Amino acid sequence: MKNRQLIFEENFDSSSELNPEIWNYQIGDKWANNELQCYTDDKQNIFIKDNQLHIVASLNQDQNCKYKSARINTYGKIHFQYGKFVVRAKMPKGKGSWPAIWFLGSSIKDNHVRWPLCGEIDLVEFAGNKPGSISSAIHTEAYNHKINTHKEKRIPLPTASNEFHDYELEWTDQRLTFSIDGNQYMHIKKEENDTNKEWPFDQPYYMIINLAVGGWYGGIVKDEDLPFELIIDSIKVFQ
Repeated sequence: MKNRQLIFEENFDSSSELNPEIWNYQIGDKWANNELQCYTDDKQNIFIKDNQLHIVASLNQDQNCKYKSARINTYGKIHFQYGKFVVRAKMPKGKGSWPAIWFLGSSIKDNHVRWPLCGEIDLVEFAGNKPGSISSAIHTEAYNHKINTHKEKRIPLPTASNEFHDYELEWTDQRLTFSIDGNQYMHIKKEENDTNKEWPFDQPYYMIINLAVGGWYGGIVKDEDLPFELIIDSIKVFQ
């Protein structure tokens, strides 16, 4: 990539385990947005195979946890501020699946700054009840889904669940640009009078990758469609 230096690369090729110097597991059974899964570090739900990360949402007989899945993040290990992010991934199939690759401002943990003032960047989200399309969005104090002002764009991608695609974010101190396979589809520009309420993106963020089940975005779950599987082939960051 011309005039850019590769500063971070994750090819999931070091071993069969996630690199603990990069990734944290988030474990628990209570999550926002009416999600139905509990997150575990069980190797049935998250594992590396053929140099790819697999996150699997499964149906279980456990009365306390009908759906199990996984969620990981880089908080406290790898933080990012600006750059070109390229995540090569294949979305799951199945009604009720809700994978996401996204970022939160590290201030939410470092300084206990509440959401959405900390800022959120959704590189890509997919809903199994809306196959053939993906979406990207930002959430800030001024622009967020709680008050129906979030900035979002959904575009067609018929092969999202059948093929790998490069989901890309170019993040500078002036704009956020979202692309798929090099094709740009959404721009968010910092305006002259923006404050932290509109543009909280001049600070470090950490990455999150998860596969939720149901919820306000995932929608109605069809149990017969499980297991769901999100596959991440690689992550690259350039500056």
